[in-house]
Amino acid sequence: MIPLDGQQAAARQWFENLRDRICSTFESIEREAGSEASFSFTPWNRDNDPEAAGGGGVQGLMKGRVFEKVGVNVSTVGGVFSGDFAKTIHGAGEIPDFFATGISLVAHMANPHVPAVHMNTRFLVTQKRWFGGGADLNPPIPYAEDTADFHARLKQACDPHGADYYERFKSWADDYFWIPHRGVHRGVGGIFYDHLEGDFDADFAFTRAVGEAFLDIFPAIVRRRMNLPFTDAERATQLEWRGRYAEFNLVYDRGTLFGLKTGGNIDAILMSLPPLAAWS
Repeated sequence: MIPLDGQQAAARQWFENLRDRICSTFESIEREAGSEASFSFTPWNRDNDPEAAGGGGVQGLMKGRVFEKVGVNVSTVGGVFSGDFAKTIHGAGEIPDFFATGISLVAHMANPHVPAVHMNTRFLVTQKRWFGGGADLNPPIPYAEDTADFHARLKQACDPHGADYYERFKSWADDYFWIPHRGVHRGVGGIFYDHLEGDFDADFAFTRAVGEAFLDIFPAIVRRRMNLPFTDAERATQLEWRGRYAEFNLVYDRGTLFGLKTGGNIDAILMSLPPLAAWS
């Protein structure tokens, strides 16, 4: 394992703790649905990468009655960015050494009335130190109540940390989660932030607030919708929407590219892809 300073260790511990609580909550939802599904955890490491300082992570995966496929991954890695890719990373243009720790989650739901969701928060160290991440809701069949509650909870997380945080990070999410070749957004939005730096304690507190907000609101939305009946036509709508989701993650998503460029575990990187999708 790569050596960690105090800030790096604190961030890593938080991400792993959040992973544990999210997985426990999702498994509880499966029990409520009469399912015995549970997460399987697969460790991986980068020790065989000659350009890597090392590190690795754990892929968590569950397939159940409510969660058709959900991945909750944590990783802590270090190394050297290669070639021109270093110039695209904040603070790595001159010296390409890096450290990164974070949590990444994508849930694809069995019932099309339950929204899919993405959440990721991370701490990166180059010649600068910053937090980034966010969460966004991706319903095949949108409900105004779910969208309003999701955004309200994220705003509640943002407001104590910056008067402009919610509007700024909501707008950033709207711009980022856009599929140009389709001319549509990936979902109903959320927040997205990056390069949050300058005050580790304050920025870390905000990142923790985002994680707590997600753990609070998303399970509530799942429980609200998971027992609704659905039709074959609604399932077809879900599968076609998942195709759009896959297109974004494979063509535009920066996290996918970061994982591939830094020698991450392929299965963990591509856990965001749905188990089934359709294109008309």
